[in-house]
Amino acid sequence: MRVLVVEDERRMAAALRRGLQAEGFAVDLAHDGEDGLHLARQGDYDVVVLDIMLPRLSGYNVCKQLRAEENWVPILMLSAKDGEYDMADGLDLGADDYLTKPFSYVVLVARLRALLRRGAGRRPAVLRAGDLSLDPARRKVSRGRTPVELTPREFALLEYLLRRHDEVVSKSEILEHVWDTFDTDPNVVEVYVGYLRRKIDVPFSRNALQTVRGAGYRLAGDGG
Repeated sequence: MRVLVVEDERRMAAALRRGLQAEGFAVDLAHDGEDGLHLARQGDYDVVVLDIMLPRLSGYNVCKQLRAEENWVPILMLSAKDGEYDMADGLDLGADDYLTKPFSYVVLVARLRALLRRGAGRRPAVLRAGDLSLDPARRKVSRGRTPVELTPREFALLEYLLRRHDEVVSKSEILEHVWDTFDTDPNVVEVYVGYLRRKIDVPFSRNALQTVRGAGYRLAGDGG
């Protein structure tokens, strides 16, 4: 398995390479963000270990750029920053895991193996269906260049449907994931689907949010 380590502290980078090589990984090193981005673009890596505080280009920007280019290589971020907002920023930009320094080497290797098992599936930071987009980190929705204002529940419903675009999802699935319960009256889903249609479809003469009679709802991947 090929691993790219992007770390500007050269002693730590060398120690990581020795340790990972002892575990059977093939390891390449980069010591600044621009070189790391270049190698991540060009190399066929199975996972990237990415420090946040890097010269020339931060780890946040490396991750953001890779995801914008639809490069879904699994990324584990390393940082001396242990604040919850720092961690949230990294994950919202598209990182798959986050580990704070100092860290347990055993835990690092275990997390890398978990990422390798999961693989490089599509995990975009911004969800899209045609010209309909939703940014979970910034809590923004738009149709093309037109912002769409949603309530928190409408936003959660749209996010769930976008993550399952082109799939038929039942009312019970929506209740479980958006309302976190099975006990709510299922008719509330129909009500909120109506609210959502009037904001993301009707003003734009679209039909993205579709009712599948007897089965549930489907959000068209092409945006309707």
